[in-house]
Amino acid sequence: MNPPRDPPSTSEVLGLTPEASSGEWGKAPTPTADIPFLQGPAPRGSEFLRALRIFAEFIKGFRALHFVGPCVTVFGSARFREDHESYRLARTMGARIARAGFTVMTGGGPGIMEAANRGAKDVGGRSIGCNIVLPMEQKPNPYVDRFVEFRYFFVRKTMLVKYSYAFVVMPGGFGTLDELFEAATLIQTGKIKNFPLVLMGVEYWRPLRELLETMAQAGTIDRADIGRLVFTDSPDEAMAVIDAMAVRAFGLKPVKPSKGSWWLGER
Repeated sequence: MNPPRDPPSTSEVLGLTPEASSGEWGKAPTPTADIPFLQGPAPRGSEFLRALRIFAEFIKGFRALHFVGPCVTVFGSARFREDHESYRLARTMGARIARAGFTVMTGGGPGIMEAANRGAKDVGGRSIGCNIVLPMEQKPNPYVDRFVEFRYFFVRKTMLVKYSYAFVVMPGGFGTLDELFEAATLIQTGKIKNFPLVLMGVEYWRPLRELLETMAQAGTIDRADIGRLVFTDSPDEAMAVIDAMAVRAFGLKPVKPSKGSWWLGER
């Protein structure tokens, strides 16, 4: 009798060779704790310990970011280099956001995240990074004042949203789309206020805008939902939207964040 065979991989099902499939997603797959997590119910003790780890990660984030002040979160690709136009635009936006008195918050990695944090540092502003642990290490960029690392994506996304009064979305991939629609859904459903959601890179986002129009025509979203998104290439327009929908709408005033307590994990 032949020994049992492992189930086929996605690459085998799709008829892809290892050469064609390797590196497609930018991260090398390695065995992690996520594999047993996705295999269904685990022993009750294991599930309880996992819940404690998740709770502890939330507490770590809350303590670390409690005194960062009002933030604007910038989303975007980690793959753009310093000479890319989107990197330059994100750096400009980081500086403009910081000058307006906000703390610039990003995922803390390279590319667009680095550019926005760098722009904040260019003008002496505050800069925060919320990084994620990945199979292939993503190091924090050197332009963050405070760096917090998370194991769980959903915890990290909560932090990126919780402390922000506006969101600037630069060109990006799956992660950027995930963050964009997370914020859009929370605004649409009233789970967070009607904070500005600015997408920069009109040409890049054109197919998305057309898809949204198709969805509105089909009735799966309201046309007002499209109006929640502002598409622009202009830092001046982006900042005018942030000023009208965040600063003036919520009466925000630039303040110097208080210093936390080291024994509570706030420094």
